[in-house]
Amino acid sequence: MSVTATVHRRRRRLGTAAGASLLALAVAGCSGLGRTAVGPVTYTTEQEAETTVHSPSVRGCHQLAPAGAHEIENGTLVDIVLYPTRDCSGGGTTYVATSFSDVVPESGEPWRSYRFVH
Repeated sequence: MSVTATVHRRRRRLGTAAGASLLALAVAGCSGLGRTAVGPVTYTTEQEAETTVHSPSVRGCHQLAPAGAHEIENGTLVDIVLYPTRDCSGGGTTYVATSFSDVVPESGEPWRSYRFVH
């Protein structure tokens, strides 16, 4: 075996190790990115205005239109909880499973925010 072949093998091993290390760092760096609920959340206000939010983050409280929503369709892959308040607090919540929808009864308060169940 020649010295040149040995040097090439060492360089190849070092290159492979360096590449694997960089890949591991890149994956670790990306793991901090926010996960999204794949699919749309579509809601309708009392004035019949329809709004669609595509793949929102699964973290945090999401506010709906200031006047609130009267119909909502959860087209995401994650269940949601609807709130009558703007800050996802208090009672009177409604659970909407993935691929389902819900309508506020005529005597009910509109939803003003939602949070994903995860």
